[in-house]
This record gives sequence, C-alpha cells and structure tokens, in this order.
Amino acid sequence: MDHVAGVLITLAFFATVFGWVYVYYTTRHRERMALIEKGADASIFSGKNSSFLGPLTTLKLGMFLVGIALGILAGGLLETLTTLDEGIGYTSMIFLFGGLSLVLFYAYARKRQS
Repeated sequence: MDHVAGVLITLAFFATVFGWVYVYYTTRHRERMALIEKGADASIFSGKNSSFLGPLTTLKLGMFLVGIALGILAGGLLETLTTLDEGIGYTSMIFLFGGLSLVLFYAYARKRQS
C-alpha cells in the first residue's frame, strides 16, 4: 500500500509541474499573439528581460539550492546533537538557510543595481 501511495504522490507532483509549465507557456503565447494582432512591435519579445534564465536568475537559483543543501546538513547536525524531533530540525533549517540565501541574493542584486 505504501508503494502505491509513493507512486501516486510522485505522479501528482510531476503532473502539477507539467501543468504549471503548460499554463505559463500557453498564457505567454496568447499574450504575445494578442500584442502582435494589435500591431505592437515584435522586438519587445527579444529584449533584455526576455531570457528566462539570465545570469542573475541563475545565481539566485544556485544560491537557493546551496542554501537548501546547507539546511539539510544543519538539520542532520541538529537531529544528531540535540533531542529535537527530526522533522522539525530538518524543516526549520531548510527554510532558514533557503530564506537566508534569498535575502543575501537580494542584497547582492540591490548593491549591483546602484
């Protein structure tokens, strides 16, 4: 029974991710078609912000994933060295380090802009 639940959860996760990506691209396509039909210049689609994974977005994603990895390591240490419950230790450390990495990225990006 546990095996079936694991398979269903995995399928639901991938179906959700596929749904988000599908909705994103179909909505973007419809918006672009509407702009072109109204006579807007097509050059607005090849601008500076058109690349989905630009250098700063890639840096943000990298920092976030490193933060999550550090959170998992810190959660393991917290579980080993304290009597804290396993789920609480891992969850809190993942959110703490993931959030900290995003705050650090924000500070870096803001400093770079000015």
